Formats: sequence, C-alpha cells, structure tokens
Amino acid sequence: MRLRTTAVAGALLLLTGCGAADMTQQASPFANARGAKTVTLSVQSWVGAQADAAVAEYLLEHELGYHVDTVQVDEVPAWDALSQGRVDAIMEDWGHPEQERRYVEEKKTIVRGGELGVTGHIGWFVPTYFAEQHPDVTDWKNLDRYAGLLRTAESGGKGQLLDGSPSYVTHDKALVKNLKLDYKVVFAGSEAAQITQIKQFAREKKPFLTYWYAPQWLFEKVPMTEVRLPPYREGCDADPAKVACGYPHTPLQKYLNADFARNGGEAARFLKNFRWTTEDQNEVALMIAEEKLPPGEAAKKWVDSHPSVWKEWLP
Repeated sequence: MRLRTTAVAGALLLLTGCGAADMTQQASPFANARGAKTVTLSVQSWVGAQADAAVAEYLLEHELGYHVDTVQVDEVPAWDALSQGRVDAIMEDWGHPEQERRYVEEKKTIVRGGELGVTGHIGWFVPTYFAEQHPDVTDWKNLDRYAGLLRTAESGGKGQLLDGSPSYVTHDKALVKNLKLDYKVVFAGSEAAQITQIKQFAREKKPFLTYWYAPQWLFEKVPMTEVRLPPYREGCDADPAKVACGYPHTPLQKYLNADFARNGGEAARFLKNFRWTTEDQNEVALMIAEEKLPPGEAAKKWVDSHPSVWKEWLP
C-alpha cells in the first residue's frame, strides 16, 4: 500500500502502502557518518510516504540542524537496509510480520518507532459512478457478473484487476485464485502508472476494478467505492498462497535502526515523536502529486501553516 500510499513516493516514483531499485547494497554517503549530524531516511514509492519523509527532512534540517539524506528502497529491502544501518529510519510501514519477527524480536537490530498516526487500509475499489449504476458490484460474490465489462487487452478473456507494483503488500493473485474469480491481476508497475490509468478510465467514464489504499489523495479527484471482500480475521493471511480474506485496517508504524535509536540524539527523539493525521498527510501529498510542488516546497508550506502540530515533535 496507499498515501502502500504508503508516505517519497508519488512524485519520486509518483511517493505513498507501493517499486524501486534494491538499494541494500548501496550505503548512503551520510549513513553512520561519525561526528556529523546526519540522518538517512528510507522513502517508499508512494506519495504518502514521500509526504512523511519530506516534512521530517525539512524539520530535521531547519529546526534541528541535521543534514538529511533520503534513499528510495522497496518495502522488504528497506528492512534489510535498516537492519544493516544503511538507513536510520522507515517512516511508514504497512505491516511486514516476517521482517518484524526477524529484525525486531530475534536479531534486535531494529526497534519500533511508534505509530505514524495514520491508519492504512488496502482493498479493491470500483469508481463510484459504476457502483451507483450497479450497486451489487460492491460485493465480491457478484464480481464475475461484471468480468466482461472489466476486460482489457492486458487481461485477455478475463476481467482486469489493476494493481500497482508487485513490490507492494498484495495478496491479490491468491485472492483471485482462492475466491475462484474470473479475473486476472494486471500490474501497472508503479503508483504513478496506476494513477494515470485510473484517471484515464475516469475521464472516459469506463468501469474498472483496482487494488487501492487509503489514505490516498486520489479519492478526492476520482471517487471510488470499496468492494466488500471476505472479512479479515487475525491470521487469515498467514499463508500467502491460501489467502481468501480481505485486508486489515493497519495503524502505520515507524521503525528505527537500533543503534540510531540509542545514539541518534535529537533526531531519533524527533522521529519517535513524529505523529500526524491522515488529513495532514493528504494535504502534503496532494501538493506533491497533483500541484506538482517539489517535496521540500510542499513540506515548507505545511510547516508554515501548522506550527502547533510539529512543535510538539521537537525534543
């Protein structure tokens, strides 16, 4: 996921839980620099994550006097980079139980940095104009009735389920198989490409079914209605191949390299304190993704207009 967003995604690769090169073998030039006030942030490839990182970077540099470096890394490789100390913090994680178990509980090379303040949710969505014409499409059991209307050249004889990047948190291939749906998952490749496709469908008032996530600024431009999947139950997604349930609502989390959490001084304390709302994140994300402001300019505009929020984060 997400605004998977995840929040520097959108404008970089659109940043927001959700694709980027594996950077785990490339140390940031500022990571672990001795005697210097530096911080290296991992930035995932969705605009919500870009918004998080942009505001954190701006405040670390302008209020606390740090140099901040950002590295774009896919979700799972970012955990490896964080464990190795190649980055100091992940600002927005949509839930990776295997990595949490390995690095937080067993190796203890990563520590929890607290909740971001935003709750993420992944799901399947159709445009609201289509849901209003066909209300029963919002129940997964009726999706096959509309597979013909949702076919594309990429999906062949099946209906298309549009996904973003294969690197995002997704169980969609397993869901289609295990729910026995007449659909094919088609990956757009990135959040940016997926948004472009959704906007094109919306301009032409065509029906579509897409993997999407909240919070995400695009809902303001293209209203979408969620399709009810089988309800999520704790553990129903434990075996990726057998998933037959929907996605949970996930309080998004921050994670810090354990050494940085102990020795990172004001920067570590600031990142632990960083906590904002969905509305805050969407405000910055919309400036980056839709108004095409550079992330630093979007961050400055938000910082200038919300001092009562961010001053609570300063150590």
